[in-house]
Amino acid sequence: MEKTEGLPTALLVDDDDVARFFTLAALEEKGFAVTEVDSGEAAIAAFQRQHTDVVLLDALMPGIDGFDTCRKLRTMPGGEHVPVLMLTGLDDEGSIARAYEAGATDFFVKSDHWALLVQRIRYLLRASRMRDELAKSRAKEARAQRIARLGHWEWDIPNQQFLASEECFRLMGQPTTQKTIPEKQFWQCLHIEDQLRVKTIVERALKDGNIAQLECRLVGADGLIRTVHFESEAEHDEHGVAFRMLGVIQDITERKNTEDQIRLLANYDSLTGLANRRLFREQFSMTLERAHQNDGCVAVLFIDLDRFKQINDTLGHAAGDQLLIEVAARLNRSVRDHNLGGRNADVVARLGGDEFTIMLAGLNSPADAEIVARRVLSVLREPVRLVGQECITSGSIGIAVFPRDGEDAETLLRNADTAMYAAKANGKNNMQVYKPGLNAASKDRLMLEHALHKALERNELVLHYQPQIDTRLGKIVGAEALMRWQRDGKLVPPGEFIPLAEEVGLIIPFGEWAIKTAVGQNRAWVDMGFEALPIAVNIPGSHFERANFVEQVQEVLSRQRLDAKYLELEITETTLMQNLSATLPTLDALTALGIRLSVDDFGTGYSSLSYLRRLPIDTLKIDASFVRDLQKGSDNEAIVAAIIAMARSLNLRVIAEGVETYDQMCLLHAYGCHIMQGYYFSRPVPAADFAAFRREYGDQKQLPKMKSQSKSSVVSLLRAAGEKAR
Repeated sequence: MEKTEGLPTALLVDDDDVARFFTLAALEEKGFAVTEVDSGEAAIAAFQRQHTDVVLLDALMPGIDGFDTCRKLRTMPGGEHVPVLMLTGLDDEGSIARAYEAGATDFFVKSDHWALLVQRIRYLLRASRMRDELAKSRAKEARAQRIARLGHWEWDIPNQQFLASEECFRLMGQPTTQKTIPEKQFWQCLHIEDQLRVKTIVERALKDGNIAQLECRLVGADGLIRTVHFESEAEHDEHGVAFRMLGVIQDITERKNTEDQIRLLANYDSLTGLANRRLFREQFSMTLERAHQNDGCVAVLFIDLDRFKQINDTLGHAAGDQLLIEVAARLNRSVRDHNLGGRNADVVARLGGDEFTIMLAGLNSPADAEIVARRVLSVLREPVRLVGQECITSGSIGIAVFPRDGEDAETLLRNADTAMYAAKANGKNNMQVYKPGLNAASKDRLMLEHALHKALERNELVLHYQPQIDTRLGKIVGAEALMRWQRDGKLVPPGEFIPLAEEVGLIIPFGEWAIKTAVGQNRAWVDMGFEALPIAVNIPGSHFERANFVEQVQEVLSRQRLDAKYLELEITETTLMQNLSATLPTLDALTALGIRLSVDDFGTGYSSLSYLRRLPIDTLKIDASFVRDLQKGSDNEAIVAAIIAMARSLNLRVIAEGVETYDQMCLLHAYGCHIMQGYYFSRPVPAADFAAFRREYGDQKQLPKMKSQSKSSVVSLLRAAGEKAR
């Protein structure tokens, strides 16, 4: 029989023609589509041709009786779970038991109570549907757990057995077909270094009833090590004795690897492998604290390569990078092979560019620092082969010693830096010990500081705007406002006056000016007929600690009648982490206004997923230092890909800074970073030039056809790049 659409189907098996007739009539009257047969053999053949929703099976029949027929049905495809109602005229317990043993779902004693029979069948069908839905639900749950790499387990404490899900066994590297393993085998899956710690925490949870939460490592039978998040909770009997523990484990290996990559990025220079500025300052400060306690002698050497820019410009950036790597190796050798203060006491770091520092701890006298400096000068002068030719470089070194030249890291580094510039002024390729008299040489800096105090009242500060491009659309979708100082008709690079402004306390009024100017300029562009764009303004962390900062920003937006979503405030990672508890309420208040928040120079500070989850931020900006050296197969490619993946997992926008080449844009686009800024698109330009840029390119909905190598058509370049990246 063909299955009737919409009607429940039944297979009726009975060798008694009269009984089969009345049963058939009762079922059809209640809306069932029925197939009737008179033997077990016919029932098996009929079920093979067409599966039905329910089977009514007479117990006693010639040939294959109902019990054997039921057993055969259960072995057939589609028959494993079909409801089988055994019809019998025997109401003895033995027949009932045989029916269930044969695999029957239920039994019914033959009678003329047809309504009762139909209700029993409908109950079986409802139960069958519920079983199917439960099976589907469990399959979905298992699939979800497999995708999330989440497994659950149960510890039967009295019987010393662990029951676990398929995904749990997969994470442990065990066969997924098993359901239980002995308790001892479960603990052996833990990394040997983690076993004692995990057992201690679990035993404490069994005793006090708390939830055990931790991270540990599992070692599979194949030797593969996975990092998992482990949570468990015990169940206790009426006497307070734990008899069972339930728990889950989730594979967090990829997340931990990403965190490790970012942590490495936060503490070490990606090119040379040396400690970076952040790690150096941290270790230097710790060493000085110990020196305060034991009257120790600590020195810092500030090293700058001579004529590095000439090598970079002449031989190329690849040669410059090769030289920096070689210099790092030589500095390591010169310190560690002749360590005057203990093998693990000294730190070599790259602060950036061609600037290096060496911290020497546990010195017998300040003169020991000069011995190391002479050795460094000697090894730097040794020839080095770059791109097939021999080159000779040198360095200038400034030395500052604790406690003679300063008692904190900032002061000592500044004085060593001053001494280094004095060494350069004295002909380079030499060293200079810091002396108070050297401060006279910083007269120009004092003049610069004085002029900086007058910059605001003389209207010398200006904002230049660098467009942010969405490479998918070929459109300008935002801009970053960058502060410039127009002094005596020349632009002072921000690297020369921004640190000075922070040091002398001018950064607060400068930041307030930048917000007012950027918001006012945005309003001016709207009044000119442009659409409002989000404008990002860099704000030092000191602003976020001011009590009235949020009100000031709100007042600026209200005065200019500009929606808060068109203002984005950028703050660096390091600033965020310095005083998070004081900064967080202000960040929350700004977010409540609708202002966007972004983490600038991401990857150069303390990159931590746990902190990022707590912060009300919208955007991560990949630091230009990682984009600058971005190429296929490089370390920077892996780092950038990890940052983009992490941002996506946290539902954050990601913007790449410092995009200078077509290939960099293609790689970033391919990894899912579509918003970029950098010289490849445009340098930071004055407001009038930015308006002209927008007027020509920014509002085009349809991309023009590609022009022949015309770099003036930025949108055309974007289109070609986007097609290649895709």
